[in-house]
Amino acid sequence: MKKWFTAFLLILGLSFCVSTQSLAAPRGSVIEKVMQRGTLRVGFSSFVPWAMQDKEGKYIGFEIDVAQRLADDLGVKLQLVPTSWDGIIPALLSGKFDVIIGGMSITPQRLLSVNFSVPYDHAYVDLTLNREKTADISSLEDLNREGVVIAVRTGTTAAAAASKSFPKATLRMFNDEAPAVEEVLSGRAHAFVSSAPLPAMETLRHADVLEQKFEVRLDAQPVAFAVPKGDFDTVNVFDGWIRLMEAEGWLQERRDYWFKSDAWQSRLN
Repeated sequence: MKKWFTAFLLILGLSFCVSTQSLAAPRGSVIEKVMQRGTLRVGFSSFVPWAMQDKEGKYIGFEIDVAQRLADDLGVKLQLVPTSWDGIIPALLSGKFDVIIGGMSITPQRLLSVNFSVPYDHAYVDLTLNREKTADISSLEDLNREGVVIAVRTGTTAAAAASKSFPKATLRMFNDEAPAVEEVLSGRAHAFVSSAPLPAMETLRHADVLEQKFEVRLDAQPVAFAVPKGDFDTVNVFDGWIRLMEAEGWLQERRDYWFKSDAWQSRLN
């Protein structure tokens, strides 16, 4: 009887281990496919200084550094997949790439479509003004009135923040930041609203036309990796990696380089 009971416990233990492994590493998880393929496919959208092209057309930026370090640590190659921002989640869900590493903030709406890792950064929305066109504007509230035109990028948290903060103003949508900035530089719009630090950087570049009259930190949100829903094994790997990079100080060093200095400006056109 004792031998039979011991054998029964052994079989039960093995069954539990197999079951636990199945739950912990679902078959066909993204991270499993990445390791088998030997390539990490990262979806992103151009956004200075998160991801942009240098003089040679090579992508550089905070997100690119993060994606490259992640691929290196996993021991796989990095494949960058530039994608339009307004279609980036559908592209992820259709399997065009493995993960979004593109300054994507966590929102309730996005949580319905994807799973997020722990945050690896935090973002907030800032703005800059056309100096001449906003001469009579002295506070943030003055932008919330009819006749004021605000340029934003379609589908971004900045667009949502602008809509919420300035419901009486007219929002002019663009598929990229560059034409939105140009709209303000030309005087066709009063303000450009975008995730920091872009408005401050554009103000420095065009100090004769743009200015930031007051400190703005709209809609601060955590930024994380996004993967298809239900893939908890992949989320677990990314969570652990992000915590390691924070503890090492590497993420903060990259933030300081890209967001608190202009040392990288010479690498652009």
